[in-house]
Amino acid sequence: MKALILNSGTGSRMGVLTSEHPKCMTEVSPTETILSRQLNMLADAGIKDVVITTGKFDNVLMDYCRALDLPLNISFVKNKDYDKTNYIYSIYCAREQLTGEDILLMHGDLVFGSEALDLLLACVGSGMTVSSTLPLPEKDFKAVIEDGFVRKVGIEFFDDAMAAQPLYKLAKEDWQAWLDEISAFCERGETKVYAENALNQIGGGLKIKAVDVGDLLCAEIDNAEDLAAVSEKLKKLENRSVYVCLSTDILHGGHMRILKRAARLGKLTVGVMTDEAVASYKRYPLVPYEERAALLAGVSGVCRVVPQNSLSYRENIEKFKPDIVVHGDNWAHNFQKPVREEVISLLKEYGGELREFPYSDDPKYAHLDDRARAELSLPDMRRARLKKMIADKGLITAMEAHSGLTGLLVENTVVYENGQARQFDAMWVSSLCDSTEKGKPDIELVDMTSRFRTIDDLMEVTTKPIIFDGDTGGLKEHFVYTVRTLERMGVSMIIIEDKMGLKKNSLFGTEVRQTQDSIENFSEKIRAGKAAQKTGDFMICARIESLILEQGLEDALERAFAFAEAGADAIMIHSRKKEPDEIFAFVEAFRKKDDHTPIVVVPTSFNSVTEEEFKKRGVNVVIYANQLLRAEFPAMVKTAETILKNHRAQEADSLLMPFKEIIRLIPEDN
Repeated sequence: MKALILNSGTGSRMGVLTSEHPKCMTEVSPTETILSRQLNMLADAGIKDVVITTGKFDNVLMDYCRALDLPLNISFVKNKDYDKTNYIYSIYCAREQLTGEDILLMHGDLVFGSEALDLLLACVGSGMTVSSTLPLPEKDFKAVIEDGFVRKVGIEFFDDAMAAQPLYKLAKEDWQAWLDEISAFCERGETKVYAENALNQIGGGLKIKAVDVGDLLCAEIDNAEDLAAVSEKLKKLENRSVYVCLSTDILHGGHMRILKRAARLGKLTVGVMTDEAVASYKRYPLVPYEERAALLAGVSGVCRVVPQNSLSYRENIEKFKPDIVVHGDNWAHNFQKPVREEVISLLKEYGGELREFPYSDDPKYAHLDDRARAELSLPDMRRARLKKMIADKGLITAMEAHSGLTGLLVENTVVYENGQARQFDAMWVSSLCDSTEKGKPDIELVDMTSRFRTIDDLMEVTTKPIIFDGDTGGLKEHFVYTVRTLERMGVSMIIIEDKMGLKKNSLFGTEVRQTQDSIENFSEKIRAGKAAQKTGDFMICARIESLILEQGLEDALERAFAFAEAGADAIMIHSRKKEPDEIFAFVEAFRKKDDHTPIVVVPTSFNSVTEEEFKKRGVNVVIYANQLLRAEFPAMVKTAETILKNHRAQEADSLLMPFKEIIRLIPEDN
């Protein structure tokens, strides 16, 4: 598309304001002239080629345009008879540069807002700006409208007409037809009429849509009174407050376009979602909040950057009272629909409005997100994330995964409700599930090499942090190498229990002989593991079996404080009881002396407690340790029995998920 700006007029009605330069160079604000505003908006809209017709002061105009140094290819065409002809002849003079392309046509004294231009550019085919809300002017252009299309344009029309401004978007076929008629007019000497006279000769032959801009800024400046009115309106528009929220850590062209459009609406505040808010509904951000905020603060047009602490806009809308909130139009139909409805309701309370721009689903942006996911899966990125998430969120959840497929299930399962999204933060690699999956008893029979293979399978297809069940940790000398291996692989935490000898699952409690390690020995194992670490990201969690072995609360607390003193990054307290009382008692007592060491729980037995209750009491990590594995077997047993009973598989189909849905979990690049 090429833009044509008509600047051949003398601007005599402006008086002294146009005594030394053309009217288009009149200042409409302290930082803009009519022309600089037009050219900047064209550049922002992605239009590169501009033709400007000139007349009086043509050298002044050309020098001014060059001094603006905009990324535009501007060519100038002088109407030597500017004082004896109308702009129809200026168009005729420039005709050779205006063929074979769509044209955006405007008069050089026209001031319009970005919203009006966006509406026009979004019009499919040809369009002209009109207003259904402004009164019909006596002496200015009006457009006769029929079935939504412009049939005639002129100052003399009043019936079936709307106020109109000479801002056109013309498809090349329509433009060529009009240009041919303009040429016919000029070649027979009709050069003192409006170009619209030639348009009216074609009548209904052109399909120019009436683009209703309502009360949006779109006005010609013919005299000093017009200038004062437009300047005042511009001042009000520029002082409007605009709010945009972004969660992205990869700022691509789609985001930049929205930010530019939003900045043109007024003073732009960008709400940057905190890491916790982002992680609550999609992948953990690759770039931390502080860096994302700094990046956006440096974007042209952004006046202020503030944190947004959740998906809900309520806190920031009530605090900043923006006149306009800007968002992509995709949230009207996805899980954020309730958030959108809340925004509309909050804005309605004080007269604000929501502006929605088309969402860009360019495949290359999806590719960028895939690249970010790949970064998140790298060992250094993944390992560090768990500790930061605990600090950011206060409480995180982990779900057991024992294969690549169950890892993908944990990675991709999201539940949307009330505009919020819930998902698991991490994966738990359980020795019980690893052993059971292989049909072996949970007595540390499955060696570390085999268990590391499970981690490899998960690492290949997921990005979430991994917590590893290290059983007793084995001999201190072996534990050191386990720590180094897990850290190198990108695992975030190992949990080891303070027992010794042949491992027996805690579910058996005192039903089988189990020996608890001494505080001194286990503390030494923790210290050795911490000394073996190469980074500060890896976490060693001490699991205390005192309540399982009925050794009492005091023993559990004594061990917890000792293990924390030895360097444990977290404490896990476990219980076989269905009621959470002894867990709550431990947490309360521990928190009185230690308010910073994370507490981990595995509510397999005391499963009636909600995550919210755990967080309120001071728990930081909730692990769902074996639910997926336990869910597999009833379904598989029922399916096997159904096939045996019916001597065929048809009856089992209703119990099964279609395989293509399972395959959708698997990334194509795996």
